[in-house]
Amino acid sequence: MDENTQHQHDNELSDIEAKVKALETLLVAKGLVNPAALDAIVETYETKVGPRIGAGVVAKAWTDSKFATQLRENADEAIRSLGIGERPGERLRVVFNTPDTHNLIVCTLCSCYPWALLGLPPTWYKAPAYRSRAVIEPRAVLSEFGLDLPESKEIRVWDSTAELRYLVIPERPADTDGLSEAELAALVSRDAMIGTAIVDPAEAAR
Repeated sequence: MDENTQHQHDNELSDIEAKVKALETLLVAKGLVNPAALDAIVETYETKVGPRIGAGVVAKAWTDSKFATQLRENADEAIRSLGIGERPGERLRVVFNTPDTHNLIVCTLCSCYPWALLGLPPTWYKAPAYRSRAVIEPRAVLSEFGLDLPESKEIRVWDSTAELRYLVIPERPADTDGLSEAELAALVSRDAMIGTAIVDPAEAAR
């Protein structure tokens, strides 16, 4: 493959990306969208809104027992103290994984999800198969995600609604006492906060 062909390939847009770019260009040309405002929205969802915010909540819960207690008693108030909040009319409940219990989040009716903490929901979270099977056979579903839990561990499934969303605080991995809050947050994945994964420092380092 010559240099020019390679260059064209590297800059090629998918069909959907091309359509989005064309629509964006048209809206800007007609003066309907401010490019700076659009960039700010994209930047917010890419760098501020999303799993990184939820991961910060998890790390703080791991390192601050008072904050963890606040999360258990009034999650909405606790996250508002960090300058975070769901949309009006939405409440948050935080559930903690323990050595005896693993929590799994689903929305059986649609795809209700704590956007302010986790960003955009993954495609599989909205899929009918996940929404139905997570309730009926959660252990099998987790196994398909690569998470095989011992039979002795109870799995609790929480069904989100338009009014009530859930966030899982995964168990803190062993041998992480020397890590800072930021370093701990870097270990936490979106899936661990939904309950389809655990926090594994070895996986996070890959």
